[in-house]
Amino acid sequence: MPFSTGKLLLCLFAVTASSAGALAQDTLQTMPRFDRYEKLRRDIAGSVKRGSVTPKWSEDSSTFTYDLDGKVYKFDIATLKATETNEKPTPTAPVARNRRGNRVGAPERGRQFTTSLSEDGKLKATTRDRNVYISGVDGKNEFAVTTEGSAATRIKFGIASWVYGEELGVRDAMWWSPDSKKLAFYKFDESKVKDYFLQYDQTKVQDTLDTEAYPKAGAPNPVVTLYVYDLESKQTTTVDAHFGDTALGEYVFDVRWSPDGKEVLFNRSDRKQKTLQLCAADPTSGKCRVIVEESQPQSWAENHPTMQFLEDKNRFIWGSERNGYKNLYLYDLSGKLINAITQNEFDTTGIVTVDEKAGNLFYLCRSGNGPYLQQLNRVSLDGTGNTRITDPSLSHTVSIAPDGKHFVDVSQTIDTPPVSVLLDAEGKKVADIAKSDLTAFDKLRLRKTKRMTFTAADGKTTCYGTLQFPSDFSESRKYPVIVGVYGGPESSGGPETFQTPNPITELGFLVASFDGHGTGGRGKAFRDAVYGKLGIVEIDDQAAGAKSLLDLHYVNGRIGIYGTSYGGYASLMCLLRHPEVFSVSCSSSSVTDWLNYDSIYTERYNGLPDATENQAGYDNGKAVKYAANLKGKLMLYYGTADNNVHPSNTIQLVQALEAAGKQYDMQVGPDRGHTQMNANRMWEYFITHLILEKPKDNLKVMWNRRKREKATANS
Repeated sequence: MPFSTGKLLLCLFAVTASSAGALAQDTLQTMPRFDRYEKLRRDIAGSVKRGSVTPKWSEDSSTFTYDLDGKVYKFDIATLKATETNEKPTPTAPVARNRRGNRVGAPERGRQFTTSLSEDGKLKATTRDRNVYISGVDGKNEFAVTTEGSAATRIKFGIASWVYGEELGVRDAMWWSPDSKKLAFYKFDESKVKDYFLQYDQTKVQDTLDTEAYPKAGAPNPVVTLYVYDLESKQTTTVDAHFGDTALGEYVFDVRWSPDGKEVLFNRSDRKQKTLQLCAADPTSGKCRVIVEESQPQSWAENHPTMQFLEDKNRFIWGSERNGYKNLYLYDLSGKLINAITQNEFDTTGIVTVDEKAGNLFYLCRSGNGPYLQQLNRVSLDGTGNTRITDPSLSHTVSIAPDGKHFVDVSQTIDTPPVSVLLDAEGKKVADIAKSDLTAFDKLRLRKTKRMTFTAADGKTTCYGTLQFPSDFSESRKYPVIVGVYGGPESSGGPETFQTPNPITELGFLVASFDGHGTGGRGKAFRDAVYGKLGIVEIDDQAAGAKSLLDLHYVNGRIGIYGTSYGGYASLMCLLRHPEVFSVSCSSSSVTDWLNYDSIYTERYNGLPDATENQAGYDNGKAVKYAANLKGKLMLYYGTADNNVHPSNTIQLVQALEAAGKQYDMQVGPDRGHTQMNANRMWEYFITHLILEKPKDNLKVMWNRRKREKATANS
């Protein structure tokens, strides 16, 4: 293969270092501090006996059981005492995955279940050879519901387009009515969608070819249709999901039946995903109506708003960002807005429970002292009495008793280990349940993770990050930094939890992460800042976070970054667009040009790639555009069987790097899917280029520039 400048090794477990020559196998074991890292990496994971419990309440709310330290306890509300039981803790089953990274027992990435059982358990619907069949659960008396599906016509029934599974979370494509008399199902016409061809089984004597109708940004989408088959009349009805308007109904998803089974409910949006409608369809006539509409013309509308029915099966709680934050509203199925339940200027993160008898709703939100400190609030369904119940200085997860009189609260922060307590409905502590034990943590002399703040690249917005330290950290020494990143829109920004240090700190690194614009938990405008500018705003914020570390006297100015998928893209773009900040990048399974990626995800955040829409945004977000900027050390990785971010992304970048005369290093995952590079080879790479190599002149220039910038700011 003609990679004359870059060094290509088609082996997952080997890596070359372009400046130091080929490294021997198992080089990590010979590197500084490896023995310390190897000794501590297993101990760190178990260094904290966490005081977080997950209670299982009795139906009458008088007791709850919980696992702790390998034992099961039963707590009695009347006596406020816990007693050990003879039960065994619930085992945590490991998630089994195949070689391509797909979860075993679930549909493969982007796919759907091929069978659906009726609610009464007597029938099953099956999709086979692109058509839908119904039979008894034993497979007898099978008959065809559709016959038009075929590979030749590129039409399929009872199954969805790959991109629906990947980007809209569609795992089912057939839905039985509650009375088991009707079946709703998808039809997809992919005749206008271009195929992507992927070579599988390259490690075998004979390979295979995977062909997927994969709609890329700006290219034709599959045409979706929703049908309902009536078992009694044997008639199939076409749902009028498009209303004759091609703008709305481009995407039809989250299909389900109304609680009374009288209508089919679904979400639909336009191609740009700026408008989201909750719709209801008459299964007999196919006629549809709009119940709720959400519009975000400046960016994108949420595809999966919260929707929870009340006991009357007519009223429901609906989540909306219409005021700029995730709030809750009360509607009925006629589409009538009964009232706003919350009107907060912070995000709601989930409904915990609804006590209809008392007229109250308990929900989680970001009403704490910081944007990542999750709180429990209570509000009446009529929108009055909105009250925070938990301590705003901590982040909380809760489990409320069925009668709503008590709840178990697990509270913690980045540097405060979890504690579980029993509280009453007003938030008053009733009893201690469990607290964390840091004996082993302290014995290992581990250091707690530090919450940090920095100013975003816009020069005004305060953003947050974390910084982790080796156990023998000394402020009199200077350390290189490794940044772990994902960074994509609506990612990260989760509630704070206690963090043990990343074991790679013991190799002699500080480890950082930054939550810049686009990430969750801080309102719609904070996320919208990246719209149409993928690869610019969020990357500049990562650079701003990294630059802020240069003000710390114990940081030596050498910064590396790594990530996978969007994190691979972010780590690559940070190195190429900010070579004055980042010295080394390890980029796994990265998009390198958004024209290579699928329509639903890409257009949601970047608009359409044509001249009238956002061609400039796509051009500016291309990694290949900045290939000539490469100054630091770059390690690339891709899986040859990656059907999500295709290998062509990396290959196109390699072509650009070759044309620019740049050196790079590479790992390849033979027959692996959307995965990341071997971790040990990555740590070798960072040690080699951030610790063992002498600083380059450009690093000194950057360091002096930062000093001048700081001096100017102080003056």
